Amino acid sequence: MKIAVGSKNPVKIKAVEYTLQEARIQGSFMSIDAPSNVSEMPFSDEETMQGAINRAEYCLKHMEADVAIGLEGGVMETPFGLFLCNWGALAENGKTTLLAGGARIKLPDEIAVNLRAGEELGPLMDIYSRRENVRSKEGAIGIFTNGMVNRDELFIHIMKLLIGQKGDWLK
Repeated sequence: MKIAVGSKNPVKIKAVEYTLQEARIQGSFMSIDAPSNVSEMPFSDEETMQGAINRAEYCLKHMEADVAIGLEGGVMETPFGLFLCNWGALAENGKTTLLAGGARIKLPDEIAVNLRAGEELGPLMDIYSRRENVRSKEGAIGIFTNGMVNRDELFIHIMKLLIGQKGDWLK
């Protein structure tokens, strides 16, 4: 089985590889920098979901993959404030694309204000945390949970939800 992930982000790749290994799913694994075709900073569940779907479907069209994974992070506005959201998609030719979402956490107002003004979360987190490339390491979730939950763990959870829905891998 050929499995593709639509990202070159090391956190996303690690999450996919780890989960496939843990589930004892064998096959060749490849990654490609697949476009999300949504905003750089997706601003709703729907837009973030669409980004994950677009990444997975891009893999199917541009790689010889049996299964394709798209993972996307974004934010969503609620009456209680701006929250992180993360979504994943698992696509196969001729089958319905599976979707799964991850945990959410309210962003501090000082971050939310800048996001609403059009800035992107990754660069904001680098400035806020005084660290480099947070998006490819612990992610905003890692910063705001003091390392209790990191970005790779969030995407591992999403991957487990996707693999569990697929089911036929586990037989």
